[in-house]
Amino acid sequence: MTRRQKDPLRPLTDEERTLLIRISRAQSEPANHVARAKELLAVADGASYTEAVRAAGRRSNDAVSQLVSRFNREGLAAIEPRHGGGPETIYGEKERKRILAEFERQPDREKDGTATWSLSTLQGALREAPDGFPSISTYTIGLALHEAGWTWQKDRTWCKTGTVTRKRNGVAVEMTDPEAEEKKL
Repeated sequence: MTRRQKDPLRPLTDEERTLLIRISRAQSEPANHVARAKELLAVADGASYTEAVRAAGRRSNDAVSQLVSRFNREGLAAIEPRHGGGPETIYGEKERKRILAEFERQPDREKDGTATWSLSTLQGALREAPDGFPSISTYTIGLALHEAGWTWQKDRTWCKTGTVTRKRNGVAVEMTDPEAEEKKL
């Protein structure tokens, strides 16, 4: 005999059910998203937590219980994993904007010692700035730039994702992929 569920799953809306079905069948979704969607759908269809765990190929009944409680509170955001341990994020949105502002500034050859930014030269500029970050790492800078859509190219230049410069009749033209944002998701 199973124990009574303290926080049973609330009824799913049609939109939530449709999205959970799409996620549970998706090949391109992260595996933990697929497993959580399968667990929620199984519980919504009347399965016990143990059956839901087996349907998703997982092991922990308690994890399903916690997922259901979180889904009741947060909705579909419960599928996204939260911070999994380790030190908390030090640099928030305000700091990321400051990193991007420094990155978008054209480097001064005399002051910065470079004509184009690399992670280490950008790190030096951010550490020396009066409103900068004295202990920022190149990893943190790289994360902020990647989240903003910038990637490091083999020719030692930064390029906005989905944007490329092509030569057309001897003139440099900037081309933009209209589906770049969709492809990143």
